[in-house]
Amino acid sequence: MASRAKATIFDIAREAGVSKSTVSLVLQGSGLIRPETAVKVRKAIEDVGYVYNRGAANLRKAHSNVIGMVINDLTNPFFAELAVGMERVFQSAGIVPFIANTAENPVRQEEVLKSLMEQGVAGLIVSPARGTTPGAFRRQEMAGVPVVFAMRRLPDSRIPVIAPDNHRGAYLAAAHLIGKGHRRLAFFGGTSDLVVYQERLGGFREACETLGIATRDVLVIEGETSRKGGIACLETALAMVEPPTSALCFNDAVAFGVMLALRKRRLEPGQDFAVVGFDDVVEAEHYMPALTSVAVDTAGLGERAAHVMLKMIQSRTTRAEDHIGAVNLVVRESCGPDRRTRNRPAGTGGAA
Repeated sequence: MASRAKATIFDIAREAGVSKSTVSLVLQGSGLIRPETAVKVRKAIEDVGYVYNRGAANLRKAHSNVIGMVINDLTNPFFAELAVGMERVFQSAGIVPFIANTAENPVRQEEVLKSLMEQGVAGLIVSPARGTTPGAFRRQEMAGVPVVFAMRRLPDSRIPVIAPDNHRGAYLAAAHLIGKGHRRLAFFGGTSDLVVYQERLGGFREACETLGIATRDVLVIEGETSRKGGIACLETALAMVEPPTSALCFNDAVAFGVMLALRKRRLEPGQDFAVVGFDDVVEAEHYMPALTSVAVDTAGLGERAAHVMLKMIQSRTTRAEDHIGAVNLVVRESCGPDRRTRNRPAGTGGAA
């Protein structure tokens, strides 16, 4: 006989001489099972010492105990940290999530979603790939499968979103740079087809306008949301006749690329060019120099997304309120000293 700690539905089925699906129906209180079979199964449950997990059972009744976490870029440490927060909650609920990386490819995303639906997925948490169309989740909505968007939203979509306050975060970052004496500022990375880009750029522009920075001194350079993108943005900016002296980056990955590109030019991040990231991934604190970044409580957002998903599944609904998480600016060394109280280093030209 199996021990109490290790007893499973398979143990019950073997003990009772029935199928696993029959055991599941008895556990769910289904009226489809003949009374004598149900009695036999309940006796087997007692004999093997099976402990019924009500929370996990509620998930199984919805569709299955599979929850899909579909991430647009797992190579970005931010999304890895976000996924860890989600997984922590799901593990405590007795289920193991399926994690897929779409690599910002909407075609790959469609394939992953189709596969998960075929597996009878109970719910989906998705950070939509760039280029995702508004109708990409119509199949899930029609099937009544709950979907939660993490970090990114689609225009005119009713799917609930868990995201940080992107506008405020960018405002705080730009205000910090302006407060340190910078008068030519840049926004690096991201593309205009992303709602999150519009939110962050909007906060950046509002701070510049409110705090007296002329429009001609505000530079916006779109690019990949990666280290490669940051390198390209910095090279483009420094090739200008009047380059900026600081930049708010779309995310920390872009910021790391900017700092690498500065070092390649023998310029020092913070001293010769101020850099601010967005997300505050774990690496930011340990980078050289340590990166000033907008902290969004990455793991907390992941946990919130998972809790919302579990509640939607157990309530049998596809509707939930959006959650916009608080942000704060974590100031470290990558912005350097106040430009108004120091002399510019010799030999740095317009990049100082």
